[in-house]
Amino acid sequence: MDKDFVKPTEAQLKARRKRSVALAIALAAFVVIVYIGSLAKIGPGLFERGM
Repeated sequence: MDKDFVKPTEAQLKARRKRSVALAIALAAFVVIVYIGSLAKIGPGLFERGM
């Protein structure tokens, strides 16, 4: 079987890279927001409880 694959252009590769970086930054920001929100909801009692 002869497989014909489409090879992306340099511009398409750059656009894909930019989208990947933007998605990674958005995901990291979401994780940080959820983490800070969780700490705010638990409050200072998080560090006062016994082990």
